[in-house]
Amino acid sequence: MIRLAALVLAIFAAAAAAAADPEPAGRPGPAASGASAVFAGGCFWCMEPPFDKLPGVLSTTSGYTGGTVENPTYAQVSAGGTGHTEAVRVVYDPALVSYAKLLEVFWRNVDPFDDDGQFCDRGDQYRPGVYWQDEEQRRLAESSKDAVAKILGRTVAVEIEQAGRFWPAEEYHQDYYRKNPFRYHFYRAGCGRDNRLDEVWKDRPGLAFAPS
Repeated sequence: MIRLAALVLAIFAAAAAAAADPEPAGRPGPAASGASAVFAGGCFWCMEPPFDKLPGVLSTTSGYTGGTVENPTYAQVSAGGTGHTEAVRVVYDPALVSYAKLLEVFWRNVDPFDDDGQFCDRGDQYRPGVYWQDEEQRRLAESSKDAVAKILGRTVAVEIEQAGRFWPAEEYHQDYYRKNPFRYHFYRAGCGRDNRLDEVWKDRPGLAFAPS
């Protein structure tokens, strides 16, 4: 665990201030037009950018899934005990990008061996996962997990579960990397995310999952 105390105090100062007068988390309304997929890879701030840059992705939303508390707040989820994990909902055009391609992007942006958080963020509320919404997504997710385990030569700890309710996070978390680029990059570097991703994925063969 490399939770850098000074770094965390600096990075989350703005979030702490917002939490003093918290906005309610978004309601679980329908996703924007298009197909949707839900992935968890630790800090949701860091999971939006790799999907946003992918042609065919219409939107990403940071939020919470997998728990039992309705309309949870960031303070509740980050404290643990609600059962939720930080996640992103990806809305995409299947005519332009496949679910299989989304899986490739997901795997390249997580540490697949760590089921007790991701990088410097520890705890069940940061556990990685793929949350399928139909049988085709389930099949592709499970086969991709098997393929990753074979490529890396180790058991993969990422959970593959049926999607439950997705609760959008507070507005100040949405597009955080665009709204607060300095804080975002400072946090990401201090958390060791990219260093660990290089350790896991550098010089590994490219991922290519068949869409059907």
